[in-house]
Amino acid sequence: IVNHPMLGENDLNARGDRWVFMTLGHLKAGVTEAQAVGDINSIGAELAKAYPKDDGKMTKFKLARPSLYGDYIGRPMREFLTGLMLLSGLILLAACANLGSLFAARAADRSREVALRLALGSSRNRILRGLFTEAILISLAGGAVGLAGSVVLLRGLSVWQPIERWPLHISVVPDAKVYAVSLLLALMSGFLFGAIPVGQVLRTNPYEVVKLGSNARMGRRLTARDLLLVVQIAICAVPVTSSMVAVRGLMHSLKDNFGFDVQNRMLVDTELIMADYSGEKVAPMQKRLIEALAAIPGVESVGMADGVPLGDGNNDSTIFNDNTSDLKPSNAAADPLMYKISPEFFRAAGTALLSGRGLTWHDDKNSPRVAVVNREFARKIFGSATSAIGHHFKMPDGTRIQVVGIVEDGKYGILTEDPQPVMFLPILQFPSDSTVMVVHSSRDPQILGPVIRSTLRDLDAALPVYIQTRYKSLDTSLFGPRMATISLGVLGVMGAMLAITGIFGMAAYSVSKRRRELGIRVALGAQRTEVLQAALGRAFKLLALGSAGGLLVGILASPVLAFIVDQASPRDPLVLAGVVIAMLLLGLVATWIPAQRAMTVDPMMLLREE
Repeated sequence: IVNHPMLGENDLNARGDRWVFMTLGHLKAGVTEAQAVGDINSIGAELAKAYPKDDGKMTKFKLARPSLYGDYIGRPMREFLTGLMLLSGLILLAACANLGSLFAARAADRSREVALRLALGSSRNRILRGLFTEAILISLAGGAVGLAGSVVLLRGLSVWQPIERWPLHISVVPDAKVYAVSLLLALMSGFLFGAIPVGQVLRTNPYEVVKLGSNARMGRRLTARDLLLVVQIAICAVPVTSSMVAVRGLMHSLKDNFGFDVQNRMLVDTELIMADYSGEKVAPMQKRLIEALAAIPGVESVGMADGVPLGDGNNDSTIFNDNTSDLKPSNAAADPLMYKISPEFFRAAGTALLSGRGLTWHDDKNSPRVAVVNREFARKIFGSATSAIGHHFKMPDGTRIQVVGIVEDGKYGILTEDPQPVMFLPILQFPSDSTVMVVHSSRDPQILGPVIRSTLRDLDAALPVYIQTRYKSLDTSLFGPRMATISLGVLGVMGAMLAITGIFGMAAYSVSKRRRELGIRVALGAQRTEVLQAALGRAFKLLALGSAGGLLVGILASPVLAFIVDQASPRDPLVLAGVVIAMLLLGLVATWIPAQRAMTVDPMMLLREE
C-alpha cells in the first residue's frame, strides 16, 4: 500500500500534506513531557530550516494524554456529552424526588393504619424498616428493568450502522464497574425516596390521628414536599426545553442554505486509478465520464470535482497576497479550502454565481491560471466581493492566480462552522485523480441510479462506482445534530413522564387530604369550578413555578447546543410557546384522574366512612 498509490496521488511522498491528524506515543521511563516536547520541537526546527516552504510551522508541538472522548472530538462535543450526562443525572434526581413525593402521599394516606399499629404496640423502627424495604425493593425492581432495557439498547448500538457507506462496527459492552454503579444508584435511589416519609412516621401521634382522622386540613404555607415538586418540575422542564430547541435547530438546518442544492441531485463517486487511469490518461477519461452522464435522457447538467462540500473530506492550501515575495508559511494571507472542479460544477451543484464568470473548458494548462472564490474569500483577502474580480493571489509554489468569479458562501466541513474562505480551481489547470460527479436531474433516483451505473459500466467495466443522492451524502454531517436531537428527545420524553407522575402525585395527595373539606363545600352548594380550584389550584401554581424555573435554566443551557445543532436557538418563539403548551398539557393529563376523584366526592359517603 505504501509503495503503490491506490487512491489518487501518493500522499505519503508529499511533504506538505498534513493528513495525519494525531500521533500516539509512549514516554520512556524518567522522561518528562516537557523534555519530550523540547526534543520534538528541536527536530521540528531543523525541518523548518531545511524545508521552509513545507515545514515552516514545525516548532509548536504539544503532548496531551488521551482523554475519555479523544482530543479530535473537540470542546463543543465534550461540553455536549458532559451536559448530556448532567441531564441524565437530573432525570435520576427527578425520579427520586418523584417517588419521594408519591411515597409521602402514600404514607399520609396510611397515617391511620400507622397510628393503629403504633397504638397496638408496634415500634416505629419496625414500621420504618417496612417502608425502607418497600422502597428499596421498588428501586431494585425498576433498576433491573432499566438495566435489561439498556442491555438490549447497547446490543442494538453494537450492530448499528448509522452511515451506510462506512459500515463501522463498534462493540459497546459495559464492564462490571457499570453494573456495580447501576446497582449502587438503585440502592441510593431507594434510600433517598424511602427516607422522605420518615419524618411523618416519627411525628405521628396515634391519639390525634384516631381522634381527628387522616384528613386533617392542609396548610397554605409552602412545605418541603411542595419545594420538592417545584424542583422536580423544573428539572423535567430542562430536557423538554433542550429537546425542543434541538428539534427546531435541526429543522432549520435542513432548510438552511448550504451553498448548494440537495434537491434533484445525485453524487457519483469513482476512483479512476483503480481502473488503471493515471497521469495523462486521467483528464480525457474525466471528460468522457461527464459527456456520458450528460447524454442520459433527463439529465440537465453534470459537474465534476475532486471533492464536494459537506462530503467525505476537504483539501486546503495556504495562499499569499500578490505583493508577497517571501512565500514562507508565516507570511500566508489565509489557508482556504480548495476544490478542483469542471466547468459545469456550479450549475450541477446549484451554487449561485454572484459576479464575474464561471470556469470553462478553455481554462486549461495553456491559459492563465484562474479561480472562482466564495464571498468570504473575497472579503478576507481583497476586502470585499466587488473588488476581488480581476485581482491575483499566489499559491505556495509562486503561481499567480486571477479571480474571475464570486460564488455564494456555503457549508463545507460541518453545519455549525463559521464562514470559511474557499477557492474553486479548474480541474484542467490543477489535475486530480479524485473524481466525484454531481448529476442534476428531475428523474426518480431509484430509476436514474441503475441507468448511471449501466452507462459507466459500458464506458469501462473496471470503474468502481458508488451512487447516492445529495441529501443522503449529508448523513455524516447530520449525524451529530440527529444524535443530539434524538438523545435530548429521549430525555425530554422521560422528563415529561416524570413531570406527569409528580404532578399526579401532588394532585392526588391534595385531593386525598382534603376530601372532607371538599365534601363540605359540595354539601354547601359549591360549584364544580370552585371545587376544582380548591382541589387542584395549588398543584397548578407549583406547576407554573417549576415550569418557569426549568424553562429559564433550559434557555441558559441551550446555547451549548449551537455547537452541535446548527441554528439551535432557545429564543425561538415556537420553542417558548411549545414548552409552555407542553407543560400545560402535562398538567392537564396529570390532574385528570384527581380532578375526576374530586368531582365525585359524596358528602353522605364521607360521613358514613368517618
